[in-house]
Amino acid sequence: MTDPIRILLVDDHPVVRAGLAALLKTAPEENIRVVGEVGNGHDAIACWDELHPDVTLMDLQMPEMDGIRAIGAIRAKYPDARIIVLTTFDGDEDIARALDAGACGYLLKDAPREQLLNAVRAVHTGYRFVPPEVASRLAARDIFEALSPRETELLQLIAQGKTNRDIARESFITEGTVKFHISRILTKMGANSRGQAIAIALRRGLVRKN
Repeated sequence: MTDPIRILLVDDHPVVRAGLAALLKTAPEENIRVVGEVGNGHDAIACWDELHPDVTLMDLQMPEMDGIRAIGAIRAKYPDARIIVLTTFDGDEDIARALDAGACGYLLKDAPREQLLNAVRAVHTGYRFVPPEVASRLAARDIFEALSPRETELLQLIAQGKTNRDIARESFITEGTVKFHISRILTKMGANSRGQAIAIALRRGLVRKN
């Protein structure tokens, strides 16, 4: 029998980790073994230092250190690390950031069992795994004009419910400059209002509501 595929599970919900572990155990033909379970990015890095798993299943939204930062830190230390994002976030910006950070695959948590096992197999053997529904989201990203870092920062403040005056004060710019940036943001996003821009930004993963 070949050596088992050693899996590290990284998710801040213990029930999710338990469910994944149980699902993976129901695939004896794959010879998969869960060697570690942690709930945040910092612990994922520590686990990697100790265990060097073959494949890591990593959530994106976690306390202390999120999945994007954890992926980047692990890949910086271990360039051959094979990490699959497993998340509920399907926005094109989330997908792009994860793959840019070094993820080898990207799955949604409602993925069927066979797709998850296919992803583990593919990534373990050195391939990337991005299912068609995820790839189509990523392809759609090309139709949007990219926001500048400053515009993204202001968009996050808008999503937090800040007024133009609040944004001007916190960003050390004039209200006129804020209005100029907002106009540019709406144009780039194809939005007719602040509310529509926020809805688009949340769907794409450009911002998060606190």
